[in-house]
Amino acid sequence: MLAALPAHSQISDGVVKLGVINDQSGPFSSLTGPGSVLAIRMAVEDMKPQLGDIRVEILVADHQNKPDVGVATVKRWLDVDNIDAVLDVSNSSVALGVQTLIRERNKVALYGIIGTTELTGKQCAKTGFSWVHDAYALVSGPVKTLTKGPEDTWYFLGADFEFGKNMVQVAKRLVTARGGKTVGEAFHPMSEADFSSYLLQAQGSKAKMVAFANAGTQLVNVMKQWQEFGMQGGGQRPIATLLSVADVHAAGMDVMQGLTATTAWYWGLNDDTRAFAKRFFARFNAMPTESQAGMYSATMHYLKAVAATKTDATDAVVSRMREVPVDDMFAKGARLRPDGKLAHDFLLVTVKTKQESKAPWDYYKVDAVIPSSDAFTSLEASDCPLVTDAAKSK
Repeated sequence: MLAALPAHSQISDGVVKLGVINDQSGPFSSLTGPGSVLAIRMAVEDMKPQLGDIRVEILVADHQNKPDVGVATVKRWLDVDNIDAVLDVSNSSVALGVQTLIRERNKVALYGIIGTTELTGKQCAKTGFSWVHDAYALVSGPVKTLTKGPEDTWYFLGADFEFGKNMVQVAKRLVTARGGKTVGEAFHPMSEADFSSYLLQAQGSKAKMVAFANAGTQLVNVMKQWQEFGMQGGGQRPIATLLSVADVHAAGMDVMQGLTATTAWYWGLNDDTRAFAKRFFARFNAMPTESQAGMYSATMHYLKAVAATKTDATDAVVSRMREVPVDDMFAKGARLRPDGKLAHDFLLVTVKTKQESKAPWDYYKVDAVIPSSDAFTSLEASDCPLVTDAAKSK
C-alpha cells in the first residue's frame, strides 16, 4: 500500500513552500528584489517536469533592511505557514537572525548576497547555505591582486551596518597580510545621499586604492560624486567590494568606468550564462545580477533534491544537496562545504569604457578567474563548529 502512494504523499501539507525575503524597494532592490523572485519562479517552472505532481508555493516579503521586520516575518512563516525553505535574504543582519530560527526549527535557508563571514563561521548551521559570496570572497580578489607591499595603501568607506563593517574588517586584515597599509576608514548611515565629506577624507588620505564597502544606490551615488569632484582619473583607484551590472546600468559607464570588483557571476561570460540572461531579460527587461542568477541555481539545486528524495523533510533534502555537485550556468562542479559555503569560482572584473563596450549591458572586462580555493577562507582556518578536524586536514 505504501509503495502505491503518489510521490507527493511525503510532502508536508502536500506542497513545498518557499519563502523569499529580500529588499524589494530599497537600496539593494536592483541587486536582488523582484528580480530574485523572478529567477526563483523561473527555477520552479524549469523543475516542473522533474517534480511531477509535487506542488511548489512561493511566499514573498520585503524586510526593508530591518532585522526586526525580517526575523518577525520569517518566524511567522515558519510557525504559521510551515515553509520549508527561506530564500535570498540578502542582508547580513537579517540573515544572522534567520540563521538562528532555521537552526532551532531545522529548516533550510538558501542565502544570496550575504557579506558577513559570521554566517558560515561561528554562526554556521547545518541547513544554512551561502550560495553567492561573502566578504572574504569579494575583497580577496582586488586586495590580493593590487597589494604588493607597504607602498600600496588603502582607504575604506563602508555602510554603517553588519555588511559594511564586516567587509572593511576582512579587507583590512587581507591588506595587512599582503604587506599593504590601511591609511583610513569611515562609515556612513544607510540613508546617506551626500558623500562629499567622506570623499574629501579619502582624497586627503592620498591612498592608492579607495574601496567602497556599500552597494546598490549607495555605490551609484558615491561614484557619481566621485566623478563630480574630479576624482576620476585623479590617481586614486576606486574599488567596489560589491558591484552588479544593475549598478553600472543605473549610473552609466561614464561614471563607473575603471571601477574594479570581484563578482560571483557575469551574464556575458559564456554561452550558458548568456542563454539564461536572454530568458531573464525577456521577462524583466534587465540582465540578471549575480545574486539573481545565484537564486535560480540555489532553487534548482534544492528542488532537484526534493524531486530525488520525493520529500521535503529537511534532513533528507539537505543530505542530497550535499552529496550532489552544483553544475549549472551559475557554477560548474561546485560543492557545498561543511560550513555551508557553495565553493565556486569568482571573476575579477573592471568596468569597460563606452568605447570598449560592444553591445547593451556589455559592461565588464574579465581580468582573471579566481578559483574557489583562493576565493574563500580555507576550511583549515574556519571557525564553524560543523567543520571537523578531518575536513580541515583535507
